[in-house]
Amino acid sequence: MNSGITVLLPIIVHLQLQHRVAQQVTEVYQARCAEQNKRYHSCRMRSRTLPAFSALAAGFIGLVGGLAGCRSLPPSKPSSEWTPQEASGAEVYQAKCARCHYPTTTQPLHGPGLQALTKLKAMPSGAPPTDERLTAVILHGRQMMPATPLTDDQLSDLIAYLHTL
Repeated sequence: MNSGITVLLPIIVHLQLQHRVAQQVTEVYQARCAEQNKRYHSCRMRSRTLPAFSALAAGFIGLVGGLAGCRSLPPSKPSSEWTPQEASGAEVYQAKCARCHYPTTTQPLHGPGLQALTKLKAMPSGAPPTDERLTAVILHGRQMMPATPLTDDQLSDLIAYLHTL
């Protein structure tokens, strides 16, 4: 009996996490509806069906992910091993990025968490995490993320730091 609970516990935890993500998606969607002041009735109807669909999809994904085993992300480089450039990049990160992005988790703050960002196949936007793409997003912004003016040295230090995450 205990082995059944042991097997199901990670799946249940994963489903709870997916449910929280679905709730956040719903809240963002509802906020966008209010901001854009589009057709009230159609927006309201969609906001009622989105949570149900999101919860169903999240549950299915969570169940499959729980059964298949969650792929863990590579760990961040310890700060004791940072180069001087990476350490300077961490300072830039704290001053310019930390208020919106967590560095060592994928959980969102105001923007997506950045753990292993440069090690993934795609950023949250779907674009590959090349230095050129990261530079463009940082300097020019994208969707909700504002442009962040940086000097060339600050930018190269920040990119070096992002590679440590």
